[in-house]
Amino acid sequence: MAITFKSVSYTYQPNTPFEFHALNEISTKIEDGSFTALIGHTGSGKSTFLQHLNALLKPTSGTVLIEDATITHETSNKNLKPLRKKVGIVFQFPEKQLFADTVKKDIAFGPENFGSTPEEAGKLAKKMIELVGLPVSLLDRSPFELSGGQMRRVAIAGVLAMQPNVLVLDEPTAGLDPSGRQEIMHLFTSLQQSQHFTIVLVTHQMEDVANYANHVIVMEHGKIVKEGRPREVFADVEWLHDKQLDVPASTEFAFEMVKRGFHFDKLPLTEQELADDIAAMFKRRRRSNE
Repeated sequence: MAITFKSVSYTYQPNTPFEFHALNEISTKIEDGSFTALIGHTGSGKSTFLQHLNALLKPTSGTVLIEDATITHETSNKNLKPLRKKVGIVFQFPEKQLFADTVKKDIAFGPENFGSTPEEAGKLAKKMIELVGLPVSLLDRSPFELSGGQMRRVAIAGVLAMQPNVLVLDEPTAGLDPSGRQEIMHLFTSLQQSQHFTIVLVTHQMEDVANYANHVIVMEHGKIVKEGRPREVFADVEWLHDKQLDVPASTEFAFEMVKRGFHFDKLPLTEQELADDIAAMFKRRRRSNE
């Protein structure tokens, strides 16, 4: 499912001393089936952008097109409930949103709230807990007896139970160690491939952007200042440094090598690309010395 922003602006507390312009004339398109990463400093407008993806916020001006729905400042809230089912948001530290006395009830809450019978919601809970890689035997346990990683997966299963077309991930690996972060990101890419989701990821982990995203949007002061494929965005390392934004560690390492006289046809994004490029580089040097 595609989502299009057309000249979208959003102002918090307009016409007051606390007026703040969070989005300024944003125009972009989240393509159907894409994996889009949204990066930028705190206060750049990322969270406000996310909340427009399922009309939690409506534009102060401009238009958001979500499939066949048109969202403007005048759109009535009563027509938005079906739309919000299509866009699921996994907020930062989603396990903090768990509340029910069993895992099953927690996962089933959303579907029941949208009209599913308890039986239908129970079947969805069973399906979704398996989808996130957890055993069905956990359904009758309290979510608060589980490990932190399991709790996060249960919270994700609750979002998936709404059967969205778009999955929005707001720093989904925050607080996890490198192994846990990799497991969660592999889970999302597996879900995208099997369920054909459109995914929007907000993260400060540039390695995750390089490894998983196929489109990147860079935000600053409520505006989009650059967008394109990860290789295009991360190729301009000095520009990113000027913006005080990180780049993938492999790209940073290669950039430092370039300063010391090494040559790359294109800066690597991942560890594997860096290893392959360095191996090829030294192989060429050995041949030239023979």
